[in-house]
Amino acid sequence: MASQEHPVSSLSALSLSSSPCSTYSDPHLSETISFDTKEMRNLLDMHNIEDRDGLYNLIIESSVFNPRKVGSRVFVSPDYNQPMEQQREVTMERLQYLVDHGVLGGWITERGAAIELRRMALNEVVQIYDHSLAVMLGAHYFLWGGAIQFFGTKRHHDKWLKITEEYGIKGCFAMTELGHGSNVRGIETITTYDSNTEEFIINTPCESAQKYWIGGAAKHATHTVVFSQLKINGKDEGVHAFIVQIRDEDDKICPNIRIADCGHKIGLNGVDNGRIWFDNVRIPRENLLNSVADVSPDGQYLSAIKDPVQRFAAFLAPLTSGRVNIAVSSIYVAKVGLATAIRYSLSRRAFSLAPNEPEVLLLDYPSHQRRLLPLLAKTYAMSFAGNYLKSIYVKRTPETNKIIHVVSSALKATLTWHNMRTLQECREACGGQGLKTENRVGHLKGEYDVQLTFEGDNNVLMQQVSKALFGEYMATQKQNRPFKGLWLEHMNSSSPIIPDQLTGSILRSSQIQTDIFYLRERDLLHRFVAEVSAYQKQGRNREHAFVLAYQLAEDLGRAFADKAVLLTFIEAEAKVPVGPLKDVLALLRTLYALIVLEEDVSFLRYGYLTVENAAVVRQEVIRLCSELRPHALALVSSFGIPDAFLSPIAFDWIDANSWSSVQH
Repeated sequence: MASQEHPVSSLSALSLSSSPCSTYSDPHLSETISFDTKEMRNLLDMHNIEDRDGLYNLIIESSVFNPRKVGSRVFVSPDYNQPMEQQREVTMERLQYLVDHGVLGGWITERGAAIELRRMALNEVVQIYDHSLAVMLGAHYFLWGGAIQFFGTKRHHDKWLKITEEYGIKGCFAMTELGHGSNVRGIETITTYDSNTEEFIINTPCESAQKYWIGGAAKHATHTVVFSQLKINGKDEGVHAFIVQIRDEDDKICPNIRIADCGHKIGLNGVDNGRIWFDNVRIPRENLLNSVADVSPDGQYLSAIKDPVQRFAAFLAPLTSGRVNIAVSSIYVAKVGLATAIRYSLSRRAFSLAPNEPEVLLLDYPSHQRRLLPLLAKTYAMSFAGNYLKSIYVKRTPETNKIIHVVSSALKATLTWHNMRTLQECREACGGQGLKTENRVGHLKGEYDVQLTFEGDNNVLMQQVSKALFGEYMATQKQNRPFKGLWLEHMNSSSPIIPDQLTGSILRSSQIQTDIFYLRERDLLHRFVAEVSAYQKQGRNREHAFVLAYQLAEDLGRAFADKAVLLTFIEAEAKVPVGPLKDVLALLRTLYALIVLEEDVSFLRYGYLTVENAAVVRQEVIRLCSELRPHALALVSSFGIPDAFLSPIAFDWIDANSWSSVQH
């Protein structure tokens, strides 16, 4: 067995002399660095490195971000032991601090790919520090500000954008309702129009229509964008967005508006999520965000897009930015977990393999490598996928909106699921130390769990991916054209042939890896189309057929996402010149591909792998973990996350827990 290929004599722990007490040994003194970690960081972060480092330093140097000394080191992170109200207030103080120090300058008033990438880079740094701060920043700038920018026209831009950027008002985003989350088209808030006063009247007709989980609404927001059904002359024109002031200059709730607090949560308690009811609230006609549709002073509904389905799609297209930011930020949080757990495992020892021998480093156990290093490979792979997603988003055109929607949906689900799994494994890999809030890893699970359901429930998003692939398949058949886009061009060729007997060397071929992923996707797409079509022939409509074919839809969505991650990794790897960096990337890419083969049961369920070949894959995963083990420290160092943003157990955990540290 491959696990027997790691003799005791090869374990680095055995070169150290035993001691009556455990001591900390800095892994930098014993681990080797075989590639340029700065170059690797440039690949991972891709853009705005100086801007990121500038914000890292600003946070480290300011008392508002709660610096604390533990042992001989200083760390920065929120004090999650504070009462909820105090967490909320200090979150607002930190947001104001960023505004006052020019960090958020140009976030709304400036346009173009460069400013968008800078905004994303700084948001990723904030996410590493505190999710509550990132959510409050996002609610105001990305959601409220983005709605004004994308749904509004010149009259809204002139009035609202500059004051929003300067934080002169505090905006929030009222879309989700108690009764409707992912199904935005079904929301129940109703808006009518009074042509006599040229005002819209917004009403919450029932309890399930109350706006729910609105970040910033409970205590701080002064304005909101309300999403509501618009009824004109008795006709329902679908969902539209309106600007509504909810608090006055004295922070008093405006007339005919009721606001309640959502209360304490499993995380994000620095965000004042609120509930809002509207009791026939009147707003000026000009407060309709009218880039897609408008209402004339005399009450005529006007829109260049006559089809309500297309109008709704055009209306929601700008909201893709939320999924992009969530997908990418989740990978940066996974990096925090891995950097902490792997550094801890390079200095923490447990058990001797023979009498009178020193205890073994955790990461020198093959089982511990198998727990953490595949997650490290996945995190690298998904970093490149996130970079690709950002690059196509900032270059978006109306023609690419559909592609961005599909890719962002797939990656938002895949990357956030990966983050939660990674944090859980890292928490367990740190043992009891992972339970301490100050060590971050365990606590981050509660902070980021919400990413699995906001901006789209992950399971729903994956079904949307499969529906889009179904639509593309049917379009090629109907129009008698080849597949183009979404990396589906492989469907135009014959099915790839996988060798009957796989070996380790064959499995390390990027072409073989790609072929297996292609084979899985094309077969699942054929199966999904066939199953949906069969249900339709039985008399079900398409939506009902999709619901019944959910299992294949889930398998197909994962196949598409995994393929996208692999192909973006191969593309990033191809740009790196021959050398140590490229060699390590090849190991990471192969481990990513093989761990997907091992973990996803669809490869066995549908016969893409035989039982014998699946066993070969499993053994090769063990070998790859062993080969990556010497690079573990360099790989997490390449994340570029400052030490202060990690936690005490990532460094001298004995000093951090010493009696002198307690007295300090």
